[in-house]
Amino acid sequence: MKQQVLIAGRYRLNNTIGRGAMGEVWQAYDELVGRPVAVKLLHAQNSEPTAAARFRLEAQTAGLLSHPHVVGVLDFGEQEGRLFLVMELVDGDSLARVLAQTGPLPAEDVARIAAQSAAGLGAAHEQGIVHRDIKPGNLLLDADGSLKIGDFGIAHFMNDPSGALTATGQIVGTSLYIAPERALGQPAGPPSDVYSLGCVLYQLLTGQPPFRAGSPIAVLHHHLDTAPVPPRELGVALPPAFENYLLGLLAKRPEDRPTAHQVADWFAAGNWRGRPEPLPAIAPHPRPEPRAAAWDAPSAPSPTPAPGAATVYAFPTATGSTTASHRTRRRQPTGVRGVPRKRSRAVGTVAAVVVFLAALLIGMAWFSPAHSSADTPSTGPSGTASNSRSAPQP
Repeated sequence: MKQQVLIAGRYRLNNTIGRGAMGEVWQAYDELVGRPVAVKLLHAQNSEPTAAARFRLEAQTAGLLSHPHVVGVLDFGEQEGRLFLVMELVDGDSLARVLAQTGPLPAEDVARIAAQSAAGLGAAHEQGIVHRDIKPGNLLLDADGSLKIGDFGIAHFMNDPSGALTATGQIVGTSLYIAPERALGQPAGPPSDVYSLGCVLYQLLTGQPPFRAGSPIAVLHHHLDTAPVPPRELGVALPPAFENYLLGLLAKRPEDRPTAHQVADWFAAGNWRGRPEPLPAIAPHPRPEPRAAAWDAPSAPSPTPAPGAATVYAFPTATGSTTASHRTRRRQPTGVRGVPRKRSRAVGTVAAVVVFLAALLIGMAWFSPAHSSADTPSTGPSGTASNSRSAPQP
């Protein structure tokens, strides 16, 4: 198609900005609205039997999405037997071209790309759409560095397996970025897009995808069975938190990967830098009260009252009082007449010792040689005899 062709009476084509197996993309101008746009045209003689259906699917899926990090679809139609799709024009390069021109990117730039692309994927997943072909060529950088996801040509609706437009057992997508479950022929789900994004981020950091081999089948086997080499072992200056999270995106099992929204939030919050999180505040310990006598002093506050302890609740006496609202006072066992049992035992012991000593002294005096316990005759003043017993010595 020559330049300066008018599509649908309003889109004037200027020059081609991309070509593929299905069609070509033109930089164009919407003369009705007065703005630059991108027009994607399906090849007139396309040999792919599902090409037209896939083209319509791209228009249908992308048309459902309105998100800052997804290329917007503006119009769709047919002219002279050729389907066309009018899209938002992204004035920048794809990540594939950026890699080819500059090589690996700094961690700061990759983290920003990760947050924005994951946010766009999260919006698609919310609509039940799986992209299925996340790769550097489908991630576009605008003039201000903002990322946009494009080319939903092989996307499908999660609740409509027939929308995949693939035969049974057929694998669609690019082998360098395909998830392990898809290599096994299983249906694609949101975790599959997250895995593919992890492969792209790995390549942006290291300059190469996580797995390479001599054939696509060999690459699929690596996705299934081989652990990716940590980027830092390839000489990439990367915070450990970033590397650990990236390897988590490349987990073999879909259920072990975070969601796209979780990835977006994690990178946007700057967690990839590995900044330590603050420790929780330590609750102050109550100061122990002075100890008094064992029988009347309250014990120090204890989480678990000792056996025999009584719980006393003391309520604040004024607003804002800092008086403890819960204390444990030890109940002392009592003896006779309310005297504490320990005290009564001590008094009883002293009394027993006194009685014992008194009895001992009386016994010694009673059996002393100077005083006989036998009756002795005595003559009184009147000469009469009388019987008398010697009195104990004082």
